[in-house]
Amino acid sequence: MNSIFKNTLVSVLFIAGCTFAYGAAPVAASLIGSNNIPIYLDNSQPIEKRVEDALSRMSLDEKIAIIHAQSKFSAPGVKRLGIPDFWTDDGPHGVRPDVLWDEWEQAGQTNDSCVAFPALTCLTATWNPSLSLLYGQSLGEEALYRGKDMILGPGVNIYRTPLNGRNFEYMGEDPWLASTMVVPYVIGLQQNGVASCVKHYALNNDEEHRHQVNVKVSDRALHEIYLPAFKAAVQKGHAWGIMGAYNLYKNQHNCHNEILLNRILKQDWKFDGVVVSDWGGTHKTDEAITNGLDMEFGTWTDGLTMGKTNAYDSYYLADAYKRLILEGKFTETELNDKVRRVLRLHFRTTMAPKANRGFLCSENHYEAARKIATEGIVLLQNKDNVLPISPISSKNSTPKLLVVGENAIKMMTVGGGSSSLKVQRETSPLDGLKARLGSTMQIIYERGYVGDITGDYNGVTTGQNLTENRSEQQLINDAVAKAKGADYVVVFGGLNKSDYQDCEGHDRKSYDLPYAQNKLVEALAKANRNLVFVNISGNAVAMPWKDKVSAIVQGWYIGSEAGNALADILTGDVNPSGKLPFTWPAKLNDVGAHALNTYPGTWREGEKIIDEEYKEGIYVGYRWVDKAKTKPLFAFGHGLSYTTFKMSDLRLDKSVKTADDSLRVTVIVKNTGNRAGKEVVQLYIRDNDASVDRPLKELKGCAKVSLEPGQQQNVSITIGKDAMSFYDETAQKWTCEPGKFAVLVGNSSDNLKLKKQFTLK
Repeated sequence: MNSIFKNTLVSVLFIAGCTFAYGAAPVAASLIGSNNIPIYLDNSQPIEKRVEDALSRMSLDEKIAIIHAQSKFSAPGVKRLGIPDFWTDDGPHGVRPDVLWDEWEQAGQTNDSCVAFPALTCLTATWNPSLSLLYGQSLGEEALYRGKDMILGPGVNIYRTPLNGRNFEYMGEDPWLASTMVVPYVIGLQQNGVASCVKHYALNNDEEHRHQVNVKVSDRALHEIYLPAFKAAVQKGHAWGIMGAYNLYKNQHNCHNEILLNRILKQDWKFDGVVVSDWGGTHKTDEAITNGLDMEFGTWTDGLTMGKTNAYDSYYLADAYKRLILEGKFTETELNDKVRRVLRLHFRTTMAPKANRGFLCSENHYEAARKIATEGIVLLQNKDNVLPISPISSKNSTPKLLVVGENAIKMMTVGGGSSSLKVQRETSPLDGLKARLGSTMQIIYERGYVGDITGDYNGVTTGQNLTENRSEQQLINDAVAKAKGADYVVVFGGLNKSDYQDCEGHDRKSYDLPYAQNKLVEALAKANRNLVFVNISGNAVAMPWKDKVSAIVQGWYIGSEAGNALADILTGDVNPSGKLPFTWPAKLNDVGAHALNTYPGTWREGEKIIDEEYKEGIYVGYRWVDKAKTKPLFAFGHGLSYTTFKMSDLRLDKSVKTADDSLRVTVIVKNTGNRAGKEVVQLYIRDNDASVDRPLKELKGCAKVSLEPGQQQNVSITIGKDAMSFYDETAQKWTCEPGKFAVLVGNSSDNLKLKKQFTLK
């Protein structure tokens, strides 16, 4: 049912006043609002009053029906009461194409193409919350037009290992940065009356055997590292939905977990939305009833397969739940709490007045996607200022640019798992460079390597024919031959969205680049000094040839406007300003989870459960780098520009603060180069007198500033006592101790030149 029809239906019911649709009996006078409208239909009434009114009218069968799926992506409403069906759809990077009612295969529609927005790693690399708001608003408009009531996203699981196949969907390694970026996304999406469903709650940090992993983690690491982004989404973003994760915590699956869902999410955080199971994440009726699950989707019960039709009555929260109530083993107490939450969700979405009908594939959305992409692309290395590309050359009358690599032509919006999209258009990197430089440079292309020649996922096909008959060595030889006569060589390599690359369901098997790319880059580096490597991925990769290439750009998966955005950066039309949202290790053993041999865990003897202990605790990412004193390939927060900046004059509003006050930190940022650009001021806190072991520093603030050449500006960041706090495992609460602290300010975690101490009383 699309949004237009739903709103029309509600309007008819409003006019009907005292009589329900579908032949229901007249409404008692006590249940009629002041406008002669049934209370649950009256938008002028408080939501909680409407919820209680609707709940009082529902039968047991209607209550049971509304808390589980009726199709792959929808749950039934209450037809007798005029409450529409509830439609979910995958994000988090665009609205997934529709599938058949009971099957995963494509529905074959021609009106479900979308704009693909950059992956969330790229969004987070902007370090710009205003772009996160724009992202959510744009995606919400597309979802609204498509009649979707909930987008299954965003994802905020922590980047614990670069092998996680789903890292590209998440917001990096730092809990403060992820918290800061998730809130505007949720707000922007829900401004359209489309619910967010923040996922995957919680500790879903690797994909391999994701249904069997039982995570063992300290309370402190849980609360300081893995929960803050979810907490921010709930308490600051007021998210209407949370999706449980596949894995287990304390031997309970996270889609029905007493501690995570009941105690922390609903009791401590006061979450008033719905907990949605991940598709196939529900396993036990009794735990689903008592341990916090509200809506069950995608279950394959009793050995049923993905292709089974009309299996919804066999769900754990369907007939099995009803039978337990009728047998007196459960009352309707837990059921009514679930139904209240689902009704509240309906009154926020399907039954709420909408400002508009949404927009699909609008030029504004393409512009938003391109803007987010250009601000998120990270310039990692730029020796001898080889970038930006200039068409001026002394070697050839017509400058020559050689583009190499399968990722220069391969569509990246299809594949990767549930975030795979069907786009209206996708500009490839090669086509983007041709459109921008084709009139001033001769642009030639060589394949260089063969990765994945397929181009389809879940019934969506790219239409590309990537078949290649040349051998691995011949591909390299052909690329090297052309590189010798080129002014620039730009290699588009990295990963892709195939299995065991950046893809749901599997982790990467190796930290190395696949498809003999190292061999290709080494050969090209010998042939041409002006070699630029653009890494297309959502993960860090090994780069043994780093010092042999001139420039390295992290290009992410950036959606429909990929080619145009990359051309903007490579040619200097846009000055790069992205910063890494994760540490880029030189080798896998420089990561705590691998150095301590805790990933991927150990199978329990005689059981189908993997115990994975997070022995590194709170030391994830740059925290581990500081503790282990390793040197990353590129540090967390690193990102270069085509101009230069200087930070100076660090000031604190007072040198002594109390725990109830906030601290204002100010620096002067000056653009000392000859191009306009943006710089990110990063603020870290160090606790010098802690009674517990604490990281050397922790990110607690940032600000992105845009400056013209020669311009300078005071930039202020305000932090509260939460920035000085740690989670006290003994007291089971956040604690802020008095003592000496240090403020460290700079433009990356390894370049913090401004420091000042203060004392917290």
